[in-house]
Amino acid sequence: MTAGPDELAGVVDQFGALTRDELRRAAEEVAFREGESVGADAVAAAVEDAETRLALVAVEGDEGRELLVAGPGALPTLPSGADSLPHVLDVPERSVERAAVAEAAEAHLRAEAARAVSAGDRSRVTALLDATYDLEAWAPGVDASGVRARLDEALAALDGGD
Repeated sequence: MTAGPDELAGVVDQFGALTRDELRRAAEEVAFREGESVGADAVAAAVEDAETRLALVAVEGDEGRELLVAGPGALPTLPSGADSLPHVLDVPERSVERAAVAEAAEAHLRAEAARAVSAGDRSRVTALLDATYDLEAWAPGVDASGVRARLDEALAALDGGD
């Protein structure tokens, strides 16, 4: 399975939300169906990348468990072989309030922006700048203008103040 951010979001979207372990099992099942194998470390790295891009957002769900949901940076795409996952995995459909997801996505965006600015990571700052618009379009009640201004300033400084 090509475990890109959009494919992971597509798998999660089928269920509404998944725990990290459930998503790992789903990725392993899809890979198996494609005659491939995927290790837990590879799935964890792909999930981390998807979270960084806001394709997946971690929220506190039922019973205090962390759940992953498709976020504002995702274009959920169902990978080949994943359409039968709801019949194969013993995972209930879940729903998470969009407001909770928006709040978690905004907090994650702020933290990622601080890390990118501190590191002077131009490509990450640029990607996060785009993510501010995705977040506001996806969750109209969210105002990411403060984060956007900080990222704009950082980008200008990285470009030599132009």
